[in-house]
Amino acid sequence: MQIQGQLVDIPNRAIYTASISVIDGKIYNLKKSEPDTSLPYLMPGFIDAHVHVESSMLVPSEFARLAVVHGTVATVSDPHEIANVCGMKGVDYMINNGKQVPFKFYFGAPSCVPATPFETAGGEINTTDIENLMSRPEIHYLAEMMNWPGTVNRDELVMEKIRISQKYGKPIDGHAPGLRGELAERYVSAGPSTDHECFTAEEAMGKLKLGMKIAIREGSAAKNFEALIDLIDDYPEMIMFCSDDKHPDNLAVSHINELAARAVAKGKDLFKVLQAACLNPITHYSMNVGQLRIGDPADFILVNDLKDFQVIGTYIDGQKVAESGKTLIHPIKNDIINNFHTTLKKPEDFQLKANGPKVRVIEALDGQLITPEIKGEILIKDGFAESNPEEDILKITVVNRYQDAPPAVAFIKNFGLKTGAISSSVGHDSHNVIAVGIDNESICKAVNLIIAAKGGVAAVTKGQEEILPLPVGGIMSASDGYEVAAAYTKIDALAKEMGSTLNSPFMTLSFMALLVIPDLKLSDKGLFNGQRFEFEEVFLESPMPGAG
Repeated sequence: MQIQGQLVDIPNRAIYTASISVIDGKIYNLKKSEPDTSLPYLMPGFIDAHVHVESSMLVPSEFARLAVVHGTVATVSDPHEIANVCGMKGVDYMINNGKQVPFKFYFGAPSCVPATPFETAGGEINTTDIENLMSRPEIHYLAEMMNWPGTVNRDELVMEKIRISQKYGKPIDGHAPGLRGELAERYVSAGPSTDHECFTAEEAMGKLKLGMKIAIREGSAAKNFEALIDLIDDYPEMIMFCSDDKHPDNLAVSHINELAARAVAKGKDLFKVLQAACLNPITHYSMNVGQLRIGDPADFILVNDLKDFQVIGTYIDGQKVAESGKTLIHPIKNDIINNFHTTLKKPEDFQLKANGPKVRVIEALDGQLITPEIKGEILIKDGFAESNPEEDILKITVVNRYQDAPPAVAFIKNFGLKTGAISSSVGHDSHNVIAVGIDNESICKAVNLIIAAKGGVAAVTKGQEEILPLPVGGIMSASDGYEVAAAYTKIDALAKEMGSTLNSPFMTLSFMALLVIPDLKLSDKGLFNGQRFEFEEVFLESPMPGAG
């Protein structure tokens, strides 16, 4: 096979007309030819430098079918979502499912499963499992070390996982939101070499100076591109692009190609942008992904221009996998695994005895994972604490999905719902059932829709109940990715019709139990302070007279 185009030579900062010959999936020859500006641009494919495939609500094979349309040829994938649900069985599922399609999934070994001891998870990855995983050629790195207190304080189990990774010569991904100064130095010196959690340029600059690579994240909920993109001017060899978490409706529209286009539109140097988007992950993770060199795997894309990066064709190992907006990867039959054992709930399960009207409130921020603690007032009816929709202070609950247990209940601001409730079993990291609503009846209906389906996202409002089932681990669908994207778009629109002003209400909801991101979150065991790593009381005042 021969492909001709205007070749984008990123390392040499040059563009010239050339033809490449592909034999047995590798580039056999590369020959310059007479200039022809009518030809499409020929360039390396895009790489997502940090993503949880599970957050697309698609199994890997379906994720690949959508991603290749946007010129993505590989991902650096942390399977800790399914590992938190199904343990090692979940990691094996992701690897085996991904192998069945022509796409390059570079999976890591989940480092923090369970993520914390302050929540109930369905699986565990211990040091013996880390040794097992690291010895496998399918595992390429130690996935994000979220236990930054344990890393900084040299916790023995944390350090053993790091030592195992270093023994096998595999890099260690970081997760250090807000860490600066001496804490950041201690964290980096332990071994983590990347971070995708920076939300200010100052924080990222401090980590760059310590030698960390920075993955600029722009996902469905967390959006740090605008804050960090200027770093590419002076540190092009240290920057990568990632989505971290991308819902199916967004993945159907764009992927890393959008970040490249936005960076170029902001006047950033083309070759620096493409170095970050296409090459730096290959170098850092020693990926067997082509860079348009003789002898490389024939992984490349054809694009119509170097501004919008509209993809004409995507090739992986010489096989055309996408053409002009259409995927050429055929669907496969996907198996189902799960771990879902709680029973249906009653509205009174979500009652909370009031100890006064003033409460700690989780403040959800659009486009951010951090959730400051604020103070607010709830309504009290018959001695019970209830949502205060006028002030947009709504009840939030996390329900243990692995066994029957009383739901945890607290309060949250900025979801904006005026009616009903929304619920999801995509609840990072342990993926218990999480719901926000204006009353106990709606919350209970939304939660029970999830329980009955053994996983999904649901919305309940007057006379309407909608659910997108997610039977694989309670967090992924085995169905066609485009159908899942359409179904998700419908239920997302319903949540917004119910009053939510969030850009991605279900993605934001999924992070409200993520204890490792400060400040205030809710686990199935209670309200949790992510700065001090300890539980908090919901109420700010002493118990009301007669309250018990």
